[in-house]
Amino acid sequence: MVFVIYFFAGVFLVNGVPHFVHGISGNPFQSPFASPPGIGESSPVVNVLWGAANFIGGYLLLAYAGFFELGLNLSSLSFVGGCLAIAVVLALHFGKVRNA
Repeated sequence: MVFVIYFFAGVFLVNGVPHFVHGISGNPFQSPFASPPGIGESSPVVNVLWGAANFIGGYLLLAYAGFFELGLNLSSLSFVGGCLAIAVVLALHFGKVRNA
């Protein structure tokens, strides 16, 4: 069960990056609060808050799961797997939406 938590911690932490970066740069960006969700753009402030919520969620998942040890182990591999999985999904989705 702990490896699933690490996986989703990676998902939340990486998902927060594009929202937070676009938001603090003053740029609108897609968010689940836009119309249509995930396709329309939300304001920079909404994206900063959504990115921060993702960071907090990822942090809380790591904190809830207990001790996290960096290195070549199942915990780190689960975390990196979540990071890479959502990174690929986000790249495909935002690439399609932003180039449409």
